Amino acid sequence: MAGINESVLVAPSRRWEMQSLFFTLLLGVLAFLVLYPLFLLLLNSFETARPGESSTFGFEAWRLALGEPGMRDAIFNTITLTLAGQLVTFPLAVFLAWLLARTDIPGRDSLEFLFWVGFFLPSLAVTQGWILLLDPQYGLLNQLIAQLPFVDKGPFDIYTWWGIVWVHAMGATLAVKVMLLTPAFRNMDASLEEVSQVCGSNRLGTLVKIVVPLMAPVVFVVLLMAIIRSLEAFEIELILGAPRRINVYSTKIYRLVQQEPPLFGAATALSIVILGLMLPLIVLQRWFTSRHNYATITGRYQGHVMRLGRWRWPAFSFVVLVVSLLTVVPLVFLLVGTFMRLYGFFHLPDPWTLRHWRTVFADSIFSRSLFNTFILASGTALLSVFLYSIVGYVIVRTRFWGRAALDFLSWLLFALPGIILGLGYLWLFLGIPLFRPLYGGNSLLILASALSSMTLGVQIIKSTMSQLGFDLEEASWVAGGSRWQTFRRVLLPILTPVLLLVGVVSFISAARNISHLALLVTSANRPLAMLQLDYMVEGRYETASVAGVIVIAMTIGVALLARGFGLRLGIKHE
Repeated sequence: MAGINESVLVAPSRRWEMQSLFFTLLLGVLAFLVLYPLFLLLLNSFETARPGESSTFGFEAWRLALGEPGMRDAIFNTITLTLAGQLVTFPLAVFLAWLLARTDIPGRDSLEFLFWVGFFLPSLAVTQGWILLLDPQYGLLNQLIAQLPFVDKGPFDIYTWWGIVWVHAMGATLAVKVMLLTPAFRNMDASLEEVSQVCGSNRLGTLVKIVVPLMAPVVFVVLLMAIIRSLEAFEIELILGAPRRINVYSTKIYRLVQQEPPLFGAATALSIVILGLMLPLIVLQRWFTSRHNYATITGRYQGHVMRLGRWRWPAFSFVVLVVSLLTVVPLVFLLVGTFMRLYGFFHLPDPWTLRHWRTVFADSIFSRSLFNTFILASGTALLSVFLYSIVGYVIVRTRFWGRAALDFLSWLLFALPGIILGLGYLWLFLGIPLFRPLYGGNSLLILASALSSMTLGVQIIKSTMSQLGFDLEEASWVAGGSRWQTFRRVLLPILTPVLLLVGVVSFISAARNISHLALLVTSANRPLAMLQLDYMVEGRYETASVAGVIVIAMTIGVALLARGFGLRLGIKHE
């Protein structure tokens, strides 16, 4: 009997040691994948030797990064474009989220889902649609305005500073804010709004004086996240900024690496400078979320919506207009561009053709890129579901000593711009002989894509796990189940809809990802999004639009599947 009791005591101890060892290994691997590339960036920013030469170190790269006028202009453009984008889109996003969550406008759920669709649309595809409308030479809108009396030419030019701001605003920059703010506004107690209206305040006054101040913590966090994301912008600036030489830091890094000979040192030094600007934002965001209470649902919760009365249909029309500019308008004109004999030239005698579709589908490069996209997106979805669920479980459901560090690493990935993380992985996989054979394959792209979406995926899983009680897990442990058995047989069935949602979001993000992969792709593993970018850089807008339509068909199709797994968050009001 003593022997039996001893075994009963020893087995749980050994089991806990194995679990602790596994959690520590997970933390070590994630720390290596996040921190070591940053260390390589810092180290190689002092590298002065050219590729193939013996390593020498100095401050030449830093002098180039900090002293060349083009570098300073790129950083200035990055900051000003970010600020302008937020000033334009954030008040609009707050107003739209309030309309969707707190008022009785028709079709709120469908309109909210269309903002998700706008977020999922690839940036390059949206950009091409707006080019066909607003190009200063052949843009359809400019051509129509030029037909008016006393008008020599159209007033719009998409290849300008404000053109870049517009395309960002009519894309994911606005859509993601509405996505994040709407559930928070929906879950807010309506009693204070009712008191405000009883006291004589109108609807707009209630929004400005009551709703926004009450939601200030959530609004501030979303603003910080939006600023961080805007600082990572790459592909729109690469295409629209080229004619007027409007560079941001990400396009500058890309061109420094792509030129001959590549200036890796200057590119990494510029990356370190930008990281120095961004890390305080992520620290502030983490401090704010940990110090403030975001509970908007209490035991006295009231979820009534506000009646807009005669403003109901004008508000509906306004939201439909914004959603149309986000989705329908660029998609329609992108599709039109695929059938044009010469992109943008509507006045040709016979402007329409199917030749570009036939050319793309007959191209072996396209077929390989389409296959690479499916491999990349599917592999990213599978790895994301596996990795994010374990990380979320360790952070929320265990007492592992390193769970705070694990949580911080998952947030740090959000602060790393895609082009910088890609450059870090380029150093990692080319500099370590063990990893060098992986360069040029899909495994590197899958890893980079999975890490790029980690913050959002882990947060979704964490928020769901935090709402689950421990009763079922404790019953499983009492019955002799290990943590792994409990996780697999108890938690996973409950979390399946959320994990499917995370997998779908990761699939779509990988299919449209460019900034994280721009420096890692080769001719052997190039996905469709990068092929579209190559076409546009070469001026082949017709074939680029075909590739863009196919990427959109993939992302929207998967988004419609995701709709069935509950993209609506928060409390639904009746």
